[in-house]
Amino acid sequence: MTATGPVVRRTVSSLSVRNFRLYFFGQMVSLAGTWMQSVAQAWLVLQLTDSGTALGLLVALQFLPVLFLGPVGGLIADRCDKRRVLFVTQTSAGLLALALGLLVSFEVVELWMVFALAAGFGLVNAVDSPARQSFVHEMVGSDELPNAVTLNSVMVNLARAVGPAVAGVLIATVGLGLCFLVNAGTYLAVLVALALMRVHELQPVTRQRRGAGQLREGFRYVRATPGLAVPLLMMAVIGTLAYEFSVTLPLMARFTFHGDAGTYGLMSSCLGAGAVLGGLYVASHKRAAPTALAVNAMAFGVVLLCAAVAPTLAVALVALVLIGVASIGFLTLGNATLQLTTAPEMRGRVMALWSVAFLGSTPVGGPVVGWIGQSLGPRYALGVGAVAAFAAGALAYPRLSRIAAAAAAAAAHAHADADAESPTLAPSASTAA
Repeated sequence: MTATGPVVRRTVSSLSVRNFRLYFFGQMVSLAGTWMQSVAQAWLVLQLTDSGTALGLLVALQFLPVLFLGPVGGLIADRCDKRRVLFVTQTSAGLLALALGLLVSFEVVELWMVFALAAGFGLVNAVDSPARQSFVHEMVGSDELPNAVTLNSVMVNLARAVGPAVAGVLIATVGLGLCFLVNAGTYLAVLVALALMRVHELQPVTRQRRGAGQLREGFRYVRATPGLAVPLLMMAVIGTLAYEFSVTLPLMARFTFHGDAGTYGLMSSCLGAGAVLGGLYVASHKRAAPTALAVNAMAFGVVLLCAAVAPTLAVALVALVLIGVASIGFLTLGNATLQLTTAPEMRGRVMALWSVAFLGSTPVGGPVVGWIGQSLGPRYALGVGAVAAFAAGALAYPRLSRIAAAAAAAAAHAHADADAESPTLAPSASTAA
């Protein structure tokens, strides 16, 4: 117990901050509902259309606003009080979930309504995501940021492990509608957490004043900073073709393993459970080298390929746990690297670009992966993602190595300069002795 105590404290160190602790548990409740809705929404579209292409289109519509409006959302996060922004976005998302739940419960839902509400969720997420991600720094500060980002990812995937499993049970017993209604209610947990925060304990951040060219300034900043550009490019490639689980897993469950909503929920839960295990491991360790991002991407590709060729559902479930472990490493390392590398006044815009690369790439990748899954088979859809992840990691590794070497050289040079100045204090000290 004594030996494990320091490891446990290090793993959950950011939860000692009251504001983040409130946020963490509020988000956990809300995200469990979000994953319930994700499973129910995908199954609803398959029930209405029996089409992988339609499922890909649903995902595209949900994330299309992030692709086009994500940078604007990041600018809003840089200009405004992020806590107040989250009050608005979380309330809006809850109302959209309530509307979908009522439409399904009264059996008047049509496909175009599902698509329209999905686009509404996308509009909300375009503002919510950069505000939510950059708000973590205001709650915990720079020292605890890597741990908080990792625990945040653990929380997301713990919810992913619980939410889909609950959704599978509810769909099988009482129908789809209750999943959406329960999700609408879970947003209250976030709103209560935000209301209970001690505003004076948040880290002060200089807000960006209104001015011309601020969006272009964000793009120029990223282009001029290789430590930001390389992870963002990796995420764009991997996000487009590999992180399309809301398309690939329903197709694998229904057409490869001839299962039902419970099968899809179980597969999603295994993915989330693996991500929780991986996230706890990452949280217990200090900040990794930049090359670890490339290594994680390559490992992600390997385990995706294992899932694509899995001969049975049982083997696929084991592979999905490993996918969760590898994917969380990539996401948390990339997120923390960006936040720690970025200047505070640019953080909202940079994290918006991360959301664009991760979520905004889905309008392109979702329909493509859905078409591949329908035309060639779900295994091929997963296989394409495997190749993309491995290739991105392999191509980025040399560049990240050079970035790491340059950073180490700069740190050594700064240390040498400090040592060169320190002897000027030595004579007086020795004389005094």
